[in-house]
Amino acid sequence: MLVPERTIVRVNPPGTPDHEADLAAVRATPFRTVMVAKADASLPALDGLDVVALCETASGVVDAAALARRDDVVALMWGAEDLVASLGGTSSRFGPGERAPGVYRDVARQARSTVLLAAGAAGKQAIDAVHLDIADLDGLRAEAVDAVASGFAATACIHPRHVPVIREAYAPTPAEVARAEAVLAAAADHEAGGGAGVFALDGVMVDEPVLRHARAVLSRAVG
Repeated sequence: MLVPERTIVRVNPPGTPDHEADLAAVRATPFRTVMVAKADASLPALDGLDVVALCETASGVVDAAALARRDDVVALMWGAEDLVASLGGTSSRFGPGERAPGVYRDVARQARSTVLLAAGAAGKQAIDAVHLDIADLDGLRAEAVDAVASGFAATACIHPRHVPVIREAYAPTPAEVARAEAVLAAAADHEAGGGAGVFALDGVMVDEPVLRHARAVLSRAVG
């Protein structure tokens, strides 16, 4: 059974014949979070709905910061293929025989970073794009691990086979949890002993950003 609080309904882009029909259908249900395809700054306010803005066109990526600052927007996601299509391109990734087969082209990597930074600056969550090659689980895993390390809150799936791979990538390892717990415990001891500010643990500097990293690891461990 779908739980409204944990379900996002994707709706067609504004300006298309089905957009208003999609919104009317959603409003007739308990679901209140929608992902709006091809969102940009022209998106009208969607009263009563939380919005995941899918920035998958050139205008959407350029408008990512403005979208993230909206009160009705709870998260941003980016999309590679529609983005490149909006630019008149043919592929978001390097192909066989090119310099890095399977890796995003520079414009896609810039869009990914732009959306992540826009979301973070506004205190909103960022969702990484789907991995279109269904059978490429190793590539998916590498991208999901990078997404976690970079600060994405989630990675979208294109196929059920991708779900366990992404969940494993977002779950910290026992070693990562142990290190995070040790860092936070050492910080508590440091403060209790009258220390303030930066200190060292096992020869490694620990400051507030490192403590925030540790807290983020533990939050994923129980999430």
